[in-house]
Amino acid sequence: MKIAVAMSGGVDSSVAAALLVEEGHQVIGLTAKILLCAEMDGSQPRYDVCCSPESINDARKVANQLGIPHYIVNVEDEFSQKVIDPFCKEYVKGRTPSPCINCNTFIKFPKLLDFAIQLGFDMLATGHYATVCKNSRFYIKRGIDSEKDQSYFLFNLSQEILEHLILPLGTFTKQEIRSKALELNLPTARRPESQEVCFVQDNDYPRFIEQRLGYRPPKGDIVTTDGTIIGRHKGIHHYTIGQRRGLGIAWSHPLYVVAIDAANNRIIVGSKDELLAQGLVATQVNFMKVTIVHKTAVWVKTRSTQKPFKAHATYENNTLAVTFEKPQASITPGQAVVCYDDDGAILFGGIIEKKV
Repeated sequence: MKIAVAMSGGVDSSVAAALLVEEGHQVIGLTAKILLCAEMDGSQPRYDVCCSPESINDARKVANQLGIPHYIVNVEDEFSQKVIDPFCKEYVKGRTPSPCINCNTFIKFPKLLDFAIQLGFDMLATGHYATVCKNSRFYIKRGIDSEKDQSYFLFNLSQEILEHLILPLGTFTKQEIRSKALELNLPTARRPESQEVCFVQDNDYPRFIEQRLGYRPPKGDIVTTDGTIIGRHKGIHHYTIGQRRGLGIAWSHPLYVVAIDAANNRIIVGSKDELLAQGLVATQVNFMKVTIVHKTAVWVKTRSTQKPFKAHATYENNTLAVTFEKPQASITPGQAVVCYDDDGAILFGGIIEKKV
């Protein structure tokens, strides 16, 4: 089989390529080149994230060691328009976007697959910990390593992408993959993982957003859920739902950001109990294993690292309504809700609009 591997310069994609070579496939490596921080806002270059100069060099070294061709795919303009701009605009609307999901949906998978097809390769592989399955439709299933499972970030992939997708690491644990990399003496074997957004220096979202947009969102009031003004905020792009630290308020009990009222430039705070929701409403729904949803029993994740919880979902009028079996905290507009069946297969998912 002719397979192009998306190689980020990390250990996972490196081993994915190595496994496919061992299986006897004809393999090439593709690395996406995106805008780096230094090019966008004058900060120092990144060397600790995918697609940094060091990462691209490491991907090339691995490809050379495996004896496979390596190509760099320039997606700078598309990444800027489809990932970075929406990231900044969503934050100043009081929402918390997931740039990795947008990158997977609009950049990494479609752009690299298109490039691979132009070279005569009809399959794309990545180092994500998940698997691709098929019944009447293609769908993603959680990886066996529950601590590393990355299915949440892949919920929005289309059937057209899934038809051409291979995920070799879904049946392995992270420890097994690290051991395999050491066994093969790959240049990336000991490379640490990054948990930061690749284009934001030092995880300083507010600074990046201000420099990218060219202005500083205004300060405003911090209010309780009954509307009482108790402080001032630094700009709503500094805050996200569930945040406790950095509020600058002394109070009789811990306060959390329970809502962001962008229209009135207010941060709304409350107790931990006021973070709880009975359900949520989502739009931009993508269907995977099923296309009919009516009071469907599901397991839900509203954050990538969250343990799935039970709920029921109904889809009508282009809107997904999810009712939780037990109240859940920190339901965040802009983030994804991903719904699974009992076997860990993604049924459908969408972008959270509000809690209910």
